[in-house]
Amino acid sequence: MSDVQAKIDEIEAEMARTQKNKATNYHLGTLKAKLAKLRSELLNGPGGKKSGTKNAERGFDVTKSGDTRIGLVGFPSVGKSTLLTTLTGTRSEAAAYEFTTLTCIPGTMKYKGARIQVLDLPGIIEGAAEGKGRGRQVISTARTCNMILIVLDAGKPLTHKKIIEAELFSFGIRINQKPPNVKVVKKENGGIGYQEIVHQTKGMSADIARVVLKEYKISCAEIILRENITVDQFIDVIEGNRAYVPVLYVFNKIDSLTIEELDILDQMPNYVPLSSQHAWNIEELMEEIWDRCNMLRIYTKPRGQAPDYDDPVILHSERNPTVEEFCNRLHKSIMEEFSHAIVWGRSAKHQPQRCGKDHFLQDEDIVQIVKRSG
Repeated sequence: MSDVQAKIDEIEAEMARTQKNKATNYHLGTLKAKLAKLRSELLNGPGGKKSGTKNAERGFDVTKSGDTRIGLVGFPSVGKSTLLTTLTGTRSEAAAYEFTTLTCIPGTMKYKGARIQVLDLPGIIEGAAEGKGRGRQVISTARTCNMILIVLDAGKPLTHKKIIEAELFSFGIRINQKPPNVKVVKKENGGIGYQEIVHQTKGMSADIARVVLKEYKISCAEIILRENITVDQFIDVIEGNRAYVPVLYVFNKIDSLTIEELDILDQMPNYVPLSSQHAWNIEELMEEIWDRCNMLRIYTKPRGQAPDYDDPVILHSERNPTVEEFCNRLHKSIMEEFSHAIVWGRSAKHQPQRCGKDHFLQDEDIVQIVKRSG
């Protein structure tokens, strides 16, 4: 492992020395591909096995429950345990010393009918992605979450934010990004085919694509770039084991800040200031979680009965989900006997509307499923 780390340090030093311009794009692309492969080998063992294999350290054994899973990630003693207690009522030991929480503590909160599982993860330190301080277990569990809350002490330097971002990035978590719209199809023969649907201005080219693929021992493939991407994003696609997770920065302990300091923090994107001890601004945090996890409430209506407003079906979708997705969430066997659905709500053109399985639903729609007769 020390040899791999030495090679990584050597490549990083060479990249720092190299000027970035059109003439050096090819060389930098080669270095980035070698660096990504070495980091994968360092994290997951020889051969760069994907996270979760027998050579990679597994996360904490916590059963997934509820409609959404949220992970609290941060340095020790920033108030994660107090925040868990405030959100869910689950008792997690909190004290004035660091590393109070030594394992993963789960809790569940209810918001707008959704059951949201919140995981209080042990504090991480610099070098967590390499295994320091049970860091790999923490970040492996964070990969399984629908959303990560990076909890920061508002009274401490913002460099902590950069350190945590770097640790998550090293472990293959891409913060507030979407998977690149790139298609890579491996072939038996025919060499490398390269096609740009969108003009590339961030460093990608046919030559760089070929040198990256060569590093990964891919000699025959069809590459289609449907958006403007960087070399790093292309390498992520080749690696194929990246987790794209929405992240919200929670600045805790704002009761110790002045108004002027809060105004400075307010310039940051994707952040919520709060005080978990005094329960300040908790409602805004819960609303942000709801919006960023793309949750929708769909109410069921049994035939001849009133809609069930107490226990909605929660669906996740960046676009509006279909009636078929709703049925599959209830039970996969429903579609075998499905005839049509009767829908009330914003998605219906008239109230009610008879719809097929491809009808798109909206938040707070009411759906009655009608099965085939006979």
